[in-house]
Amino acid sequence: MRTDDLIKAIAADTGRKEAPIGRTWLLCVTAGFMLAALVFSVLLGPRPDFQAVLSTIRFPLKFLLVAILLASTIPLVQALARPGARPPMWAALAAPTAVVIAVLVELSVLPREAWVSSWIGTNLWVCLTYIPLIGLGPLAIMIVALRKGAPTRPILTGAMAGVVAGGVAAMFYAAHCTDDSPLFVAAWYSVAIGILAGVGALAGRYALRW
Repeated sequence: MRTDDLIKAIAADTGRKEAPIGRTWLLCVTAGFMLAALVFSVLLGPRPDFQAVLSTIRFPLKFLLVAILLASTIPLVQALARPGARPPMWAALAAPTAVVIAVLVELSVLPREAWVSSWIGTNLWVCLTYIPLIGLGPLAIMIVALRKGAPTRPILTGAMAGVVAGGVAAMFYAAHCTDDSPLFVAAWYSVAIGILAGVGALAGRYALRW
């Protein structure tokens, strides 16, 4: 190859621009929601009294808590995909803080003899099965998207991606779950999301390393 041809080839390669990680991340989160919605509709679907319980307090509260989780963690994962970024990790405390407040209010209004039954609920194993199952697809999409970035903390990045995937899955699962007590949500939604965080950390260790 002549020198002029080599220079032209290098210039052509330099001119090719990949989609910015921000745009890629937005697309992957959108795709994750769509995939979760598909899996949810096939496997579960909303509870029969969905419209009726919308007028209660506890049922919509589940969606609010999950929304806080997603709003605080999605930007964190996007920031972790960039080398040298210093994401405000304290933002991840927003959802746990909201959950603690909801639990304290629940304990103050619920009779003591109902605490254990509200905590255990009736869908414990359904929750621990379907939130991870619904979230696996979104997590895989996020890991693929994060590979286009350059995370310097791959395990943490993967774990936080698992939290986001768990939040996406929990948002849909909450529409099916008949256990609306914040005690149930705090205990078992958290465990289910934690399972995906563990899977994400493992995936990040091997898939997001430089």
